[in-house]
Amino acid sequence: MAIQDKGSGGPDIGGRPTGLFRTKSIEQSIRDTDEPETKLRKDLTAWDLTVFGVAVVIGAGIFTLTARTAGNVAGPSVSAAFVIAAIACGLAALCYAEFASTVPVAGSAYTFSYATFGELVAWIIGWDLILEFALAASVVAKGWSLYLGEVIGNHSPIAQIGSVKFDWGAVLIVAIITVVLATGTKLSSRVSLVITSIKVAVVLVVVVVGAFYIDPDNYSPYIPPSEAGSTGEGIHQSLFSYATGAGGSTFGWYGLLAAASLVFFAFIGFDIVATTAEETKNPQKALPRGILGSLLIVTILYVAVTLVLTGMVDYHELAGDSSNLATAFGIHGITWAKNLISFGALAGLTTVVMVLMLGQTRVLFAMSRDGLMPRRLAPTGKHGTPVRITVLVGVVVAVLAGVFPIGTLEEMVNIGTLFAFVLVSIGVIVLRRTRPDLPRGFRVPFVPVVPILAVLACVWLMVNLSVETWIRFIVWMVLGVIIYFAYSRRHSMVERRSRGEV
Repeated sequence: MAIQDKGSGGPDIGGRPTGLFRTKSIEQSIRDTDEPETKLRKDLTAWDLTVFGVAVVIGAGIFTLTARTAGNVAGPSVSAAFVIAAIACGLAALCYAEFASTVPVAGSAYTFSYATFGELVAWIIGWDLILEFALAASVVAKGWSLYLGEVIGNHSPIAQIGSVKFDWGAVLIVAIITVVLATGTKLSSRVSLVITSIKVAVVLVVVVVGAFYIDPDNYSPYIPPSEAGSTGEGIHQSLFSYATGAGGSTFGWYGLLAAASLVFFAFIGFDIVATTAEETKNPQKALPRGILGSLLIVTILYVAVTLVLTGMVDYHELAGDSSNLATAFGIHGITWAKNLISFGALAGLTTVVMVLMLGQTRVLFAMSRDGLMPRRLAPTGKHGTPVRITVLVGVVVAVLAGVFPIGTLEEMVNIGTLFAFVLVSIGVIVLRRTRPDLPRGFRVPFVPVVPILAVLACVWLMVNLSVETWIRFIVWMVLGVIIYFAYSRRHSMVERRSRGEV
């Protein structure tokens, strides 16, 4: 897409050269994609993007999160929680689709924020996405390793080296995926297609077989009576409960709303499709189709699985931290299902790690090309991929997953993603006002109503996350601001252009 600069002299329209909120114009962002040393290859179609979206979203959530949330938080109403989370994601997805089709540049929410809110906010959201993708990839890699142990005969893929426990299974999958991503994005898409087909087939088999064991009585009551005090107290309860004095609760309406915030983790990843904008053929049409298409497919699968799961057994039988999709089949004596589900989960987690790492590399690539991270990381290799960044991300994720005992980080990842969704949704309104002249391959209907609803939905999910999650998030953001003022602000390409250095 060619966008001509308007006017002469000074910054491009929409760009401000100085200050904390200096923007990088759309025109400059698109010109940067043609730099020979940092040029990404355009290989992806709408089908490839849909595969990536389904690949990352259909993962551990469908095999584990559904059962735990039903047994501990929402009961049969967990299916409604998925619908609520899907609506919030859908509203945000419309905003992502407009931005990605208007600004087909790597970096997703980071790039969009740079064009609308300015450099400081862009840095903050980029720093936020680094946290989201890197930690999520590490945690999922460890989950992959656990399922590998079950598939190979309950042999733990963890070696004791002195006083350190080394998870070689997690390191193995990260190493393989790093090589695949460095080789080419199109190859990554083909690998994802094969593995995603396998895990979707497993999910469909589970739904069809489980449907024969549904007892309608298990759906009653659909929203179980509230049980007080079981979601923690103090900073362990949700921000909403803490602020209103409602106290902790599970089940009931509070449980349903809390469940929607928790199962939102299962949808994490559809926004990663937007990070591949620069590598997409005909991004104006392919990106909206890939983003919205993948979200629709996974929502249907999630609701089907939760309805079957809570229909097969009473939700009380799913209580505890060890319950998963196989639990319901085990209760009915369907022993072969456990192995099938373990195999499906192993396949599912493989593509989740792959696409999370892909998103991480593309955000870091965009930040490096802009000078907010070291520029020497940005050059692409002969396959048109940012090899240096891919290797760096692979090493960091492998170390985190292989050595450190990382616990459950679903809420931490959730708050980072929701924060990105809020900024992108607001950004659509801002860009409609500041750059109405830009050609848009997709337009969000009923602006500003839809973006405002997206913001409200995402903020509502955020306030239903725990206080301690908010505290950790704020600490990480403060650290990011310190790094920005210490390094990124002075090395920014926008700043260097304003000084005439480039």
